[in-house]
Amino acid sequence: MSASLIDGVAVSRQIRQALSTQVARLTAQGLQPGLAVLLVGDDPASAVYVRNKVKACAEVGVYSLLERHQAATTEEALLQRIGELNADPTIHGILVQLPLPAHINPMRVIQAISPKKDVDGFSTESAGELMIGLPGLRPCTPWGCMKLIESTGQAIRGRHAVVVGRSNIVGKPMAMMLLQADATVTLCHSATPDLGSFTRQADIVVAAVGRPGLVRGDMLKPGAVVIDVGMNRDASGKLCGDVDFDSARQVAGWITPVPGGVGPMTITMLMSNTVDAAMAHFPSFS
Repeated sequence: MSASLIDGVAVSRQIRQALSTQVARLTAQGLQPGLAVLLVGDDPASAVYVRNKVKACAEVGVYSLLERHQAATTEEALLQRIGELNADPTIHGILVQLPLPAHINPMRVIQAISPKKDVDGFSTESAGELMIGLPGLRPCTPWGCMKLIESTGQAIRGRHAVVVGRSNIVGKPMAMMLLQADATVTLCHSATPDLGSFTRQADIVVAAVGRPGLVRGDMLKPGAVVIDVGMNRDASGKLCGDVDFDSARQVAGWITPVPGGVGPMTITMLMSNTVDAAMAHFPSFS
């Protein structure tokens, strides 16, 4: 048995094509969704991520405002700029690229962004809406994972899903989204004894801990849907996930590759959030 690949590039392309059509229609009506991206400091990885986000905006027709701030920028100056963007009617989404320099408190920055413009879905208000099942802006990576699971055609309702990792960015919101889709959810983490005893029961496994090859094929239920959120480097410097792909592919029914799986979906769902935020500001547009 060899698992079917879940092609994140193809799923992402389909969603972006639909978004492009929607944005073109909105823009023709006088509403062009706008995203402000703030980059503080000169972290090379962050610069790449920001460049890809701006490129995606151009692809789907979203107006983008990229601001580069010096690493020495004060927290108060950054908060002031966020306040100005909160009041800017041409900006519907605000994203501050993480990580931030050590002297800036990321939670203060996230909380300063208007919840209606929180297209990362990181604020406590966004988290609360997700927790109690209200509509809102969802964290992009777990939302992208949900789209990938749905693309397999396999039911989520009534299935057992195991999420490995409890971060606020992926693990916890992933568990909430699966729960709202009527899965039975187990959330595992670093203090979970015998991880394999849980993952072998799972119809759906989402691995998001940042440990190369943590989940092996002998830890999976035959036919499971396996979503690998990890983005790591192995001993030889090769990009790899949290799942040992070669062994897992022999057991799973569907599996995401690394790269080419979850990665493309994160930015795509950011674009979707930006469009949704713009429409929420102007409900008369549809």
